[in-house]
Amino acid sequence: MTIRVGVVGLGIMGAGMATNVLAAGFPTTVQNRTHAKTAPLAALGASVATTPAELAAASDIVLICVSDTADVEAVLFGDQGVSAGIAPGALVVDASTIAPAATREFAARLNAVGVAFVDAPVSGGSEGAAKGILSIMVGGEAADVERARPVLEAIGRTITHVGPVGAGQTCKLVNQVLVVGNMLAVSEALLLAEAGGLDLATTIEAVAGGAAGSWMLSNRGPQVVADDWRPGFTIDLQQKDLRLVLEAADELGVPLIGTATIFQLYRTLQHAGLGAEGNHALIKSLRRLAATGTMPW
Repeated sequence: MTIRVGVVGLGIMGAGMATNVLAAGFPTTVQNRTHAKTAPLAALGASVATTPAELAAASDIVLICVSDTADVEAVLFGDQGVSAGIAPGALVVDASTIAPAATREFAARLNAVGVAFVDAPVSGGSEGAAKGILSIMVGGEAADVERARPVLEAIGRTITHVGPVGAGQTCKLVNQVLVVGNMLAVSEALLLAEAGGLDLATTIEAVAGGAAGSWMLSNRGPQVVADDWRPGFTIDLQQKDLRLVLEAADELGVPLIGTATIFQLYRTLQHAGLGAEGNHALIKSLRRLAATGTMPW
């Protein structure tokens, strides 16, 4: 049976994911709050729905990629939401990054009307979404995960079933702790290199192949060198994820000292109006500290 896929949310990640779902041969319907963003997908052959309910009625699997917990709730249960159009036996796959507790609640509400649910947050930035090589952390029943796998394979290279519903979101929060901690290390290292008079591109080349190498260094370090602040993932979205991390840490009683500090550093960039820049702009906060507050953003 041909799987009909609906994709809700065509932002910095969702647009690439929808493009790859369509390219994989799935009959694809798309919907976005800003309707104009559906045009590139429509030009590639996707059907366009005006509401999540309309999309759900035309889909066997609904893939959601929106910004925050409240957005997912609105897509699922708001006026003309997915729940108003989806048929019993369908499957919802949430690739957003949201609160694990809310994920479990949403799954229970859908399960009560015969709809399956898996959480499948992704990592890999806009580049990974465009190339279909995302890393996907999946929570849900094994049978539901296997049912979702053909669609997940269209958007990701590494697909890991990490546990029951909600576990995917918790794993994504772990991922985000590592992402920002690594970006802070990259920022401090490049700041030291700058102060020491090193050529930054040569420095990255020298260390990237050894024990200090990382995805953030190899992919975001060159952007820092080039003063290229275009986002693979924006500061505003990073802050949303870190808020979820710190809320979960508070619930679990886990001290995340470094992550909390990075959250505050990113906040200074938001106050400077830089929330739409890439999360690698973290180095700007350190540069300003190094210049005792006199350096422009």
